[in-house]
Amino acid sequence: MGYNGQQQQRLGITDPISLGGPTEYDLIKTRQLDKYLQDAGLYESREEAVSREEVLGRLDQVVKNWVKVISRAKGLNEQLVQEANAKIFTFGSYRLGVHGPGADIDTLCVGPTHATRDEDFFGELHRMLSEMPEVTELHPIPDAHVPVMKFKFNGISIDLLYAKLSLWVVPEDLDISQDSILQSTDEQTVRSLNGCRVTDQILRLVPNIQNFRTTLRCMRLWAKLRGVYSNVAGFLGGINWALLVARICQLYPNAVPNMLVSRFFRVYDQWRWPNPVMLCPIEERSLGLQIWDPRRNPRDRFHLMPIITPAYPCMNSSYNVSSNTLRIMKEEFRRGYEICESMEANKADWDTLFEPYPFFEAYRNYLQIDICAENADDLRKWKGWVESRLRQLTLKIEKHTGNMLQCHPHPGDFQDKSRPFHCSYFMGLLRKQGITVNGSEEFDIRLTVEEFKHSVNVYTLYKPGMGICVTHVKRKNVPTFVFPGGVRPLRPSKVTWDGKQALEAKVSSCGAENSDNYGRKRKRIDDDADNNSGNGNFNHTNSNSIGGEAENSVIDSSRNSTNLTDTPSKNGIVDVLVGGCNPVSKAPSSTADTSSSKEAEKLAIEKIMSDPYVSHQKLEELDDAFEYGGNQAKNSGGNTKGFTIEGSTENAAVAVPTTSSSHPPSGLKANWSSEELELEELMAPFPNVITSAPPTQQKPLIRLNFSSLGKAATNKTT
Repeated sequence: MGYNGQQQQRLGITDPISLGGPTEYDLIKTRQLDKYLQDAGLYESREEAVSREEVLGRLDQVVKNWVKVISRAKGLNEQLVQEANAKIFTFGSYRLGVHGPGADIDTLCVGPTHATRDEDFFGELHRMLSEMPEVTELHPIPDAHVPVMKFKFNGISIDLLYAKLSLWVVPEDLDISQDSILQSTDEQTVRSLNGCRVTDQILRLVPNIQNFRTTLRCMRLWAKLRGVYSNVAGFLGGINWALLVARICQLYPNAVPNMLVSRFFRVYDQWRWPNPVMLCPIEERSLGLQIWDPRRNPRDRFHLMPIITPAYPCMNSSYNVSSNTLRIMKEEFRRGYEICESMEANKADWDTLFEPYPFFEAYRNYLQIDICAENADDLRKWKGWVESRLRQLTLKIEKHTGNMLQCHPHPGDFQDKSRPFHCSYFMGLLRKQGITVNGSEEFDIRLTVEEFKHSVNVYTLYKPGMGICVTHVKRKNVPTFVFPGGVRPLRPSKVTWDGKQALEAKVSSCGAENSDNYGRKRKRIDDDADNNSGNGNFNHTNSNSIGGEAENSVIDSSRNSTNLTDTPSKNGIVDVLVGGCNPVSKAPSSTADTSSSKEAEKLAIEKIMSDPYVSHQKLEELDDAFEYGGNQAKNSGGNTKGFTIEGSTENAAVAVPTTSSSHPPSGLKANWSSEELELEELMAPFPNVITSAPPTQQKPLIRLNFSSLGKAATNKTT
């Protein structure tokens, strides 16, 4: 029975962790959360909602007229012309009910068997739309992984896919959730239908749609503010976050959003990837379409963070995640868990959880990728292509430096208003932690950058004026147009959560009497390191130096019970922060009952990761598949270390699901043109040493000095 007295229906592949309902405190915090989301502008106005409905109705009329036009042009008799039909479906954030003001609408046009994709959809329908005055910025992408037509209809952005069914007449009451709809369809149609089928299935598999929507809005906002919302950059996109939230709703069916947010971080902080997250069993059906199965598909064994779609054919929606982006997301899950624990003790609030990640304060070195074009239309096309390739640059840099230089891609782009038809992307650069460096060894990545630029410049729709430039910039020299208002911030007065946590851990481990000396020493080290790296007098507070520069390092160290020098971090100077002290784990303040309840939940989460994952298959069977994949990698020259496989362009590090480790792995928007690497690339041997081959011709030097990454800063203070 649920807390409201209704019979509780089991949803998902396991029993719920808890059927407990909200307390009065949870209801109050949920109302506060809802108000926070409204104040953040996440809900559209009634007028905009009506406008969207009108646009969708108008678009549905357009495709119905289009299919009759092409039916008549193909010589069908008048009866078939009159019966010819096409239908518009929605999916994504709009269908889930979590879209915000100005968001685009993901739509699908379903047409009959005689309406072709190339000639009719991208031909005749494109022509019809181009002649409509209310349609602007029409941009077809027929060669994408999922072909799409992008445009604005009365100012509302539309992404329109096409599915050609094996039906002469598309009924108005068509149910695309039935597997029979996939019969005799091509791969592009299956992929196009998948968005709608997955979205509808998610809504069927959550116990309370309204609670799911509020929680998902919260997690989407959090992910964007913390810089981990982007499929194309190697993080997670909208569908991934929806699946993660839906699974939490299944595990806590009577929980309200305040509880669900807390449990989200509690569960995924404890989750042992690559155990897959699934809303329902993976089933093989009579159509014979390929499903996610690491036992049979070698490529699936290298997926680090499997989040499986619930509609047939079940696929991994997060194959872009790399070892480095997984590490970053695990750090963010830990941070969210710590904050939610403090919120329960009234030591933090929603503002704390939603503090933006200070990307341009977190690193000393960045790569800046500038692109330009002759006009807005060319820039839009060029930008889409370059974005789809940026992930390859991060993977190549990590591979070619022996995984010693790690990249943290910023998920967005920035525009310099003084330069028309231009935008920039940035990546934070971090020397791998826990290694000993002698002198000022350097990374020479000129060849890697040239290789990346060559792969970008083979763009088939290239036009004169399209250009790309990659440069290495210090933190002090990051252009001001990346900052709000175009003004570089001075030392902030606000003390962040990360700064407070790092300082508290340091004080508790070293003794309060030494905290003043530590603060002065830390500032002197930071200033010297900045000067050594060419950063001059860039100002920042001590709290930012710890919380921004070495974000989560102390928190993670407490969890891992290890020395700071061995702790992966988002900054290059974490090793000078140790001061000979080992951090002490911070015990949350809670009652005995609460501690007992949380311990029971922890055991329940562990049990979930040892329950059946596909049909009646146990996770132990999956171990054999991963072990087989590991042997394959070793036979092909890959390096193995402990329980991971390291040795691929992807920096693949597949952990055996039943092996528990608290150490995050070291190493790195749903974009349909993004490509998975071939198995041969995934199996490629991984270099053990820093490569420094001379270029075939002299190019501008992009050279990264270890001292500029913070190591040599220690010499300044001795």
